Amino acid sequence: MYLAYDYPLLGAFWTMLWFFLWILWLILLFRIILDIFRDDSLGGWGKAGWLAFVILLPFLGVFVYLIARGRKMGEREVQRTQAQQRDFDTYIRETAGTSGSHEVAELERLSEIRARGDLSDEEFQRAKEKILH
Repeated sequence: MYLAYDYPLLGAFWTMLWFFLWILWLILLFRIILDIFRDDSLGGWGKAGWLAFVILLPFLGVFVYLIARGRKMGEREVQRTQAQQRDFDTYIRETAGTSGSHEVAELERLSEIRARGDLSDEEFQRAKEKILH
C-alpha cells in the first residue's frame, strides 16, 4: 500500500543513474561496433577478431579498443563527416548547375536571335514560356 516508503528518494536517484550509465554503455558499444565495420584499414580477420573480442568480453573489449584505437576512431569519424559534406556539396552544385545553366543559355540564345531581328517579340515570348515551363 505504501510503496513510496519502500523505495526512498536516494534509491530512485541511484536507479536513474544506473539506467543512464547503461544507456551510455550501449551507445559506446554500438559506436565501437560501427567503427569496426567502417574502418577500411582493418582486414576481414582483424574486424572479426575485434568484433569477437568486443562481443564476448564486452567491458574488457571496449576498454582495450578505446585504448588501442580510440584516437583514430575520432579521426575516422571526422573524415567520414567531411567526405559526406563534400559529396553533398558536389551534388548540390551539379544539380543546381545543370538545370539552371541550360535554361540561361537557351534564353541568351533566344535574346541574341531577337536582337538580330530574326525573331519577333511574340515568337520570343512563346519560346521563352516554353523554356521556363
